[in-house]
Amino acid sequence: MNDDWNTRTRMVHAGIRRSGYGEVSESIFLTQGFVYDTAEQAAARFESLGPDEFIYARYGNPTVAMFEERIASLEGTEDAFATASGMAAVNGALTSMLKAGDHVVSSRALFGSCLYILEEILTRYGVEVTFVDGTDLGAWEAAVRPGTKAVFLETVSNPTLEVIDLQGVARIAHGVGAKVIVDNVFATPVFSKALEMGADVVVYSATKHIDGQGRALGGVILGTREFIRKTVEPYLKHTGGAMSPFTAWIMLKGMETIDLRVRAQAEGAQKLAEELSGHPALGKVIFPGLDAHPQRALVEAQMEGPGTVLAMEIPGGQEAAFRFLNALQLITISNNLGDAKSIITHPATTTHQRLSEEQRSVLGITPGLVRLSVGLEDPRDLLADITRALEGLRRQDVA
Repeated sequence: MNDDWNTRTRMVHAGIRRSGYGEVSESIFLTQGFVYDTAEQAAARFESLGPDEFIYARYGNPTVAMFEERIASLEGTEDAFATASGMAAVNGALTSMLKAGDHVVSSRALFGSCLYILEEILTRYGVEVTFVDGTDLGAWEAAVRPGTKAVFLETVSNPTLEVIDLQGVARIAHGVGAKVIVDNVFATPVFSKALEMGADVVVYSATKHIDGQGRALGGVILGTREFIRKTVEPYLKHTGGAMSPFTAWIMLKGMETIDLRVRAQAEGAQKLAEELSGHPALGKVIFPGLDAHPQRALVEAQMEGPGTVLAMEIPGGQEAAFRFLNALQLITISNNLGDAKSIITHPATTTHQRLSEEQRSVLGITPGLVRLSVGLEDPRDLLADITRALEGLRRQDVA
């Protein structure tokens, strides 16, 4: 690969391994194992793998390796390990490096399954976890201590779209020798500057923008070669969280268009957020690209774009939110994001339903909050769909 290539070129060509047949599209090496010419060769591979050698799909696969190299090229890291899902990536990044007695500091505003790993799983095995308001650098400063092993955060929180001062948190964490692990899904790998801001390890759910078309689950952990191969790989290859070759092929195909898709989606999200701000049937619109967003300056410093997700507060609570969702004709009700299709979600009853009402209240996840992942449809059609549903709410309320 040419290091001078720009992003869109690298997303088409990075990491390609062609077989002897010289195929144009990446091959799917749909095999669980590999053949050796001799017993000595098998023994040698189990002792030490060469840069393009494989022994078992749980340990590595040519198609998976292509995806790992391509996403590492996009993120700017030395290496990557592809996983079976985004949550396998979060779990693998944290669990592979932690042991009983270790201390982790995490932002409180997280996806529900991330909270489960930190609150339930890690603490069950003796890891101490301290939660803080991620937007308050003073809280991070007070929570870390000498020996803190890691800090964990979502660069843009799900679903309330808080943006954390990553550079500030990294300075605090590195001051006590802690690794900075970030879930960067909402920032997207296209707009991400996480490494430049001080992140040591970046995690993505490839299910989202990387696939981008709702086809497969996947995840990836990115970092230094030493961390990926000496810490993450031994844990994941023995516990079985590796990505399948077919999924890796889907992700490779998704990455060919990721730059085009994400920029178009972000442009649509910006237009929608601007048009909907101040709508009389909405309490508020939250979007990192709006000047009214409380961390707007951070967005400009840390990201090359505002992302593809916005949130809206529907006055009237859950009942009104449900009526609004049910009135939509174009936008799909589901709980994914980053898809080519626009998807709307009611977090309080879906992605964050396991949290207590008090926890949701602290995080700003009200009964009337809805999360909209903007797809590739014409923004004018999306706006018409939303406006029609909001006007229907107003008429019902007046009646």
